[in-house]
Amino acid sequence: MTWLSIPAMDCAAEEGEIRRALSELPGLRGLRFRLASRSLGIDAPAESIPKALDAIAGAGFKVTQLAAEPSAPAHGHRHVHDHDHAHGHDHGHPAAAWWRDEVRYGLALALAVVAEALHFLAPDITAWAVAGMAVAAAAIALAGFSTYAKGLAALRRGRIGISALMTVAVTGAFLIGQWPEAAMVMALYAIAELIEARSVDRARNAIQGLLSLAPETAEVRDADGQWVTCPSSDVQPGQCIRIRPGARIPLDATIISGQTTVDPSAVTGESMPIERGVGDALFAGTVNLSGTVEATATAASHNTLLARIIAAVEQAQSARAPTQAFVDRFAAIYTPTVFALALAVALLGPWLLDWTWLQGLYKALVLLVIACPCALVISTPVSIVSGLAAAARRGILIKGGVHLEKARLLRTIALDKTGTITEGKPGLVATEVLAPGHHHDEVLHWAADMAGHSDHPVSHAIAAGLDGHGCSHDIDGFEVLPGLGTRARAHGTDLWLGNHRLIESLGVCVPQVEARLDEHESQGRTVTLLASREQVLAIFAVADAIKPSSREAMTQLAAMGVQTHMLSGDNQRTVEAIAREAGISSARGQLMPQDKLDAIRDMQRQAGGNAHTVAMVGDGINDA
Repeated sequence: MTWLSIPAMDCAAEEGEIRRALSELPGLRGLRFRLASRSLGIDAPAESIPKALDAIAGAGFKVTQLAAEPSAPAHGHRHVHDHDHAHGHDHGHPAAAWWRDEVRYGLALALAVVAEALHFLAPDITAWAVAGMAVAAAAIALAGFSTYAKGLAALRRGRIGISALMTVAVTGAFLIGQWPEAAMVMALYAIAELIEARSVDRARNAIQGLLSLAPETAEVRDADGQWVTCPSSDVQPGQCIRIRPGARIPLDATIISGQTTVDPSAVTGESMPIERGVGDALFAGTVNLSGTVEATATAASHNTLLARIIAAVEQAQSARAPTQAFVDRFAAIYTPTVFALALAVALLGPWLLDWTWLQGLYKALVLLVIACPCALVISTPVSIVSGLAAAARRGILIKGGVHLEKARLLRTIALDKTGTITEGKPGLVATEVLAPGHHHDEVLHWAADMAGHSDHPVSHAIAAGLDGHGCSHDIDGFEVLPGLGTRARAHGTDLWLGNHRLIESLGVCVPQVEARLDEHESQGRTVTLLASREQVLAIFAVADAIKPSSREAMTQLAAMGVQTHMLSGDNQRTVEAIAREAGISSARGQLMPQDKLDAIRDMQRQAGGNAHTVAMVGDGINDA
């Protein structure tokens, strides 16, 4: 598969033009379009690739050959195909390109408004008319360069698409004296195209966000036993890597030495940090929070769980929707028909209706102008973007216009838990002081101080929840116990703050405490205990709290007849507890992203057709 970058390819119409341009390519076995990354994969013999580059450039698109598949962790350089006439938005430097396009199209729209004003308000004299035409021509030139280049290229090849129709219609409107309308239509069309391109870039940025999760380098043990830093893409399965505290894990691996706490939320969606030790699996893109570990790589960079998520996202974005296929079929029939009718009016009108040839030409151009689907071309992306923007203002990012259109058919919704139904961060939800012989506030001071010394997210939640009780500086000898908790001394008393396993090792976890632990854990809470050598002093329950709006939303969906299902990477007990509290129909936990995809496909099969649509709602790029 040879990959090409086509910066100006960002909609279904342009995909169709390129498909037609390559339809007669020798040895062509398949095409793989990725509108989100503006790239095209061509499955064809190597000797056919130069012809493909010529065909795409001949269709009016700037094209460059990539040295590697786009969005791969290892990026190659580009081979530029030298067609000076090629054009399109410069997406090589997105920030600069966007402001240039916005300024240019904004100026074109302003000039179009001035042309309209001159046409209706200026005195009816030649000088003012010429000035108006000049202003309109400038607006068309600013806004229509890309459209004219593609339209003229299509006409030269005998292809009649939307760019060709826009080119002829705008030119025709200008020639018959409707230059204000010609300028306004071209400016609005260009702005609509820019809006569509920006929405595509948003999807591409989501993929880039996924890519940034995995570091580009890894610390690897070489043949001499020394630790060296090398590109993650060079590490092979079976090699030993080292991950330090605070670093993102570069590859899927299995721990062979050390213990740590891992934040898996970016990849699996699990809200609470998890303990990992020898024999446990690590996934690329997750964060090592505490201890240094050594691990054996289990997958190359292109085959990690994260890489498979990226591939699934791009496959979904490149899939052709039924609406897109309908638009392609409609355009293939409509635009040639309009041209044929206009030609018939110009040639047959003078013979059949006693027109002059000039009248026939004039009416043919009028037909092209009024038949050009400019209103459809402009209104469709604008209305879709308006809907997407309205949703975004309410905190909802919808994948694209096709998905917005199908929302009316929704009968089943799969929901992520972390950050979607819940707040997405742990918080202290319950505190119980159990210590006879110790003052209530003293116990909370000790817990707050010990939690404040720790970098663990659960400790952060406890410290934040006990804000106002800490900073007494009564503790000393603070020590982290990897995988268990922390230890310190206060006024001669040995204290431990940690998980159930730590307290069991001290032998102070009495039946009363066990019962309280079971009650909290049945509600999906993570429990941390403060203990001395003699007894458990306090219990702290930490959980990812449900958003206040979640229960109301689930009630409204149920009233609409929509079934809700929670799919989460968190443990089953937590997921079931959150689902019960939120009023969600069913819940499945301990799911990897691929498991979630399989579950959604099962729902689609059970739904039985397009009349019953399934949606997935999540809060982050791991849900894409």
